[in-house]
Amino acid sequence: MNSHSPRQRQTAKFSQRHSRPTHSRTSFPLLVYIIGVLLLLFVQPAEAIKFKLLADRYPQPKCIWNTAHENALVIVTANVGPGASQRVDIEIVDSSPRRNVYLSKRGVNGETRLAVTAHADGDVGVCFKNHLDLGHTQTDAGKYNRIVDLDVDIGADAVDYNAIAAKESLSGLETEMRKLEGLVTEIVDEMAYLKRREERFQSTNHSTNIRVQNFSLFSLCALIVLGIWQIFHLRAFFKRKYLID
Repeated sequence: MNSHSPRQRQTAKFSQRHSRPTHSRTSFPLLVYIIGVLLLLFVQPAEAIKFKLLADRYPQPKCIWNTAHENALVIVTANVGPGASQRVDIEIVDSSPRRNVYLSKRGVNGETRLAVTAHADGDVGVCFKNHLDLGHTQTDAGKYNRIVDLDVDIGADAVDYNAIAAKESLSGLETEMRKLEGLVTEIVDEMAYLKRREERFQSTNHSTNIRVQNFSLFSLCALIVLGIWQIFHLRAFFKRKYLID
């Protein structure tokens, strides 16, 4: 037998109905956090690289390559350590057939921040040259070097969201949503790029199959024609020798 009165059951139902919106409001930030974590799994974080750049009278460029899509923002931060009798030059190029040169700067010292926009899909390279002064010989080249600390940010990683938040007076949640929007846009662009590459590969595969098929058909026809010619040639030869009628 149920011991609750009708009034108590109505009170319980009323409390259940009014407790649901609070649960949905508290779950929204958690949902945003989960989506952000999932998106970050698909985006590779920017990593800095530190290396030793040897000096030479006729130096060969040392290039660091990163993949970038068309119209992607590329921020290059290079910190060149001190070194006497040396001059470090920096150049930003890409791997397109045109070999675009975005900028070239001579005599880089200390921290230098450069920004370019990729003109085509492919790899963007940051190239360094360490020139040894004319007062030194080629045998002194191995004694001189400079330490370079390089950081390259591409796409959504290159956007300064703190400056955007300060300029547009965005809250913390709005700033995070803006970051997620940039990440989603970058992922969509990446998927579109992969789709274009797949279509190009399929077109190349289709044309290659057609060429192989045509070559096989041509080889078969050539063998048939050559066989028929050999038969008539041998028949005429045997007739001249009176071996057959």
